[in-house]
Amino acid sequence: MPPVEPPATAWVFPDPELAWDDDLVGRGADLEPGTLLAAYRKGLFPMPGGPRSPMLWWSPVRRGVLPLDGLRVSRSLRQSVRRFEIRVDTAFEEVVAECADAGRDGGWIDEDVVDAYLCLHELGWAHSVEAWRDGRLVGGLYGVAIGGLFAGESMFHRERDASKVALVALVDAMRDEHGDRRLLDVQWQTPHLASLGVVEIDRTEYLSRLEDALLLPLPARFG
Repeated sequence: MPPVEPPATAWVFPDPELAWDDDLVGRGADLEPGTLLAAYRKGLFPMPGGPRSPMLWWSPVRRGVLPLDGLRVSRSLRQSVRRFEIRVDTAFEEVVAECADAGRDGGWIDEDVVDAYLCLHELGWAHSVEAWRDGRLVGGLYGVAIGGLFAGESMFHRERDASKVALVALVDAMRDEHGDRRLLDVQWQTPHLASLGVVEIDRTEYLSRLEDALLLPLPARFG
């Protein structure tokens, strides 16, 4: 089933190009499905500012993306791939709950964010890629798929390499006849993500690639 298009948002997002050298481009709005989709289509993503703060909307000047032909799979990771079973969208709520664990360092996913992405999932826009072993969910990631864009939000692991194996599976799912135009967005580059092949591109290039990616059909695993 194709994703269900929700009612359009009543909010108007600023043009991220006008934010100059600031990653933060907006405050406020809501997390309704139409608002979230409008933001992603414009190159923005949300992140809470705090318990009593308005929602913050970001479009990094230097955007972290993972080229599909640039994923670094070490020999040990290649061996780990064989230890896990990959599933898609069988435990979305559990994956988000694990990513939202308040005990994680740098946790930012609050109840409002959880509810918003569960709603997007029910409409067919948000997806989880899961690593299972011996019938147990041991790692995974979730994000938003719009055409050729996959906007990764968060990942977790209970066993070594489980989240990395989920990332390998996501890249494999996006490597199809449109793979050279698809866009795997990870928001910001970190040392850990850089070790996996994530690179930075400037915002102007990201927005240009996004415009093209949105014209593509979904990968078969998410369609």
